[in-house]
Amino acid sequence: MSVLKFDRTNFTTEVLNSDKPVFVDFWASWCGPCKMQSPIFDAVAEENEDVVFGKVNVDEEQELAMAFGVSTIPTLILFKGGEQIARLVGVHSEDDLQETIDENK
Repeated sequence: MSVLKFDRTNFTTEVLNSDKPVFVDFWASWCGPCKMQSPIFDAVAEENEDVVFGKVNVDEEQELAMAFGVSTIPTLILFKGGEQIARLVGVHSEDDLQETIDENK
């Protein structure tokens, strides 16, 4: 499954109102650790068709980042039923991401 781009125009519909779990990567283009996390996040997305994956550029979507208390990037938040159910801050391995998904299905 491809990784979507979330912004203020589609976040409520695509994330908060989704009937599937949604894993969101809050990132920025200038962030070195974000560049390391991105291919890992993308690889896990390919393996989990029952979860929606998407990214929020915090430079373009500061309001969304603030709304979810994102002060360090990368921050990965797993949503289910419109609620935040897990949060990972910093760079994490494929195993860490998969474990987070599996624990919260």
